[in-house]
Amino acid sequence: MQYSEALISGQNLPMSEALSTGGITTLVGLAIVFGVLVILMIVLCLFKVFFYKEPAKKAAPAAAPAEPAAPAPAAEAEADIEDEEELIAVLTAAVAASLNTSTYNLQIKSYRRVPNKRPAWNNAGLRETIGNRI
Repeated sequence: MQYSEALISGQNLPMSEALSTGGITTLVGLAIVFGVLVILMIVLCLFKVFFYKEPAKKAAPAAAPAEPAAPAPAAEAEADIEDEEELIAVLTAAVAASLNTSTYNLQIKSYRRVPNKRPAWNNAGLRETIGNRI
């Protein structure tokens, strides 16, 4: 049996030569892996240099147009009424959707915002529990 066949089969090979061959194989494999990683890193850095375009910074406006001193109080009152009507419509639609019924069967008489002082994970658990029960 020749020496190259002994290396391949592992028979009739002294322990020191087998260990040194295994060590060399390991080192060559590690060198190849890290060499490829370095090449990948260089290629990615070159991609950033060639293909990345920095967003253009917007220049500050030269002069801001003068705003009116104060809008008319009647316009504010009308906007508040429209916002409130829109909010009631949205609330009615949401309640109707959750109850699987028509909006004609519902009438919202009053509403108030409930303060949310729970942490986000508590809210997520609550939504999940409610979703599993329905």
